Amino acid sequence: MTRNTSMHLQSTRRHFLASNAMGLGGVALAWLLNQEKLQAKPANPELSRHKFTLDAKPPQSPPRANAMISLWMQGGPSHLDLFDPKPELQKYDGKTFPGEIKYDNAAQASARVLGCPWKFAKRGDCGTELSELVPHLANVIDDVCLIRSMHTGVNNHGQSIQALNTGQILPGRPVLGSWLTYGLGSETQDLPAYVALIDPGQLPVMGVENWNNGYLPALYQGTVVRPQEPRILNLTPPARLKGAAQDRYLGFLSQLNKRHLEQRPGEFDLEARIASYELAAKMQTAAKEALDLSQETAATMRMYGLEDKVTQSFGERCLIARRLVERGVRCVQVFTENQRWDHHGSIRSSLPSACKKVDQGSAALVADLKQRGLLDSTLVHWGGEMGRLPVIQNDVGPAKVGRDHNTYGFTMWLAGGGVRGGVTYGSTDDFGHKAVENVVNHYDYHATLLHLFGLHAEQLVYKQNDRQRSLLEGKGKVVHEILS
Repeated sequence: MTRNTSMHLQSTRRHFLASNAMGLGGVALAWLLNQEKLQAKPANPELSRHKFTLDAKPPQSPPRANAMISLWMQGGPSHLDLFDPKPELQKYDGKTFPGEIKYDNAAQASARVLGCPWKFAKRGDCGTELSELVPHLANVIDDVCLIRSMHTGVNNHGQSIQALNTGQILPGRPVLGSWLTYGLGSETQDLPAYVALIDPGQLPVMGVENWNNGYLPALYQGTVVRPQEPRILNLTPPARLKGAAQDRYLGFLSQLNKRHLEQRPGEFDLEARIASYELAAKMQTAAKEALDLSQETAATMRMYGLEDKVTQSFGERCLIARRLVERGVRCVQVFTENQRWDHHGSIRSSLPSACKKVDQGSAALVADLKQRGLLDSTLVHWGGEMGRLPVIQNDVGPAKVGRDHNTYGFTMWLAGGGVRGGVTYGSTDDFGHKAVENVVNHYDYHATLLHLFGLHAEQLVYKQNDRQRSLLEGKGKVVHEILS
């Protein structure tokens, strides 16, 4: 058999099969099925009626905030040494703690009280007492609300991170940024709606779970921006594809993707992937501009600490966060590296080092947003998943002592976005061990945050397997006392 004859026979077979599948035989079969009412129905017709996008959506009530920047201090900053002065700690320094302590690490536990090694003083017109370790925060404290009564009650890092980021201690749930973008979309279609700015040191505890969309469509997952150049890989097209060539290629690809998606209604992962490809093309111009810090003035760069190697990296990410929300990004999280604030030992040296890294950039962000008229509509959060205990851990000498985990009473701060400035809310007991007045649980924090964005917790829901899911799952109260 010649090669041409073989090709002719193969072609004939294909045409034969096609004519039977798509021709008269197929039409007859469809008619018979119709007569017997056996035509296939969509496996889940509910899915075919939904379309998930990042288009801006109106909130359910008038909002105070329309963007959020969360400065995430992973590991557990010591509230006792930064934000919550306790004279009893100094009085009992080195003595036995007069009560019961819930230790996380019993092997290194001590019952001896550890007084704060640093001085506190009243700062700002509001007179809020702050540690000498956060001098830059002192400069903006009149715009800050200090919550001294945070509580999750889960002493492990992972579970407490999950509680503050997703509302529950179990994995697999959407994080705050995903809920905000699901509920409100984005004010820009040229940049990601939700961005995670990671530290150059290493990924935070829980890794990608910190910006995971959980059971929400993949469209609402956070987009990671690298801490060094190139901050987004493969953003620049090769020379042969630039201009008209790339436009034609992307136009053809868009047609193919649209046709492919139309044949697969309800495939949210596919929909999200197509949307991410389309966004990537837009980002070739928009992201380059947003991430280009050379456009900033020398004075702005100094304000964020970009001239100091210690403060440069965190300051750059805070400045990028401001540039992103300025351009319509809904939510930005700025992470410190894995366990930067987990000071089980050597707290006298490690805590000042951690503060030095982030204090200037954090305060500069608040001041910069305010001077640009953005602070009123941008909610800034600063905090970690826990605080520290009032007693010594690792009792092997003054230079080596530290503090163990404490999720029963700790501090975080908020600024802007409808939050009152220059106030403190709640309190811990005389030793800073447990929140005792105006306790703010993680779900109360979430309820307050949603309220600021004009979202109603009972209406911000997602249907998963015939179950209505939400961030709060029926818990939480709005802390109206901290709202302006």
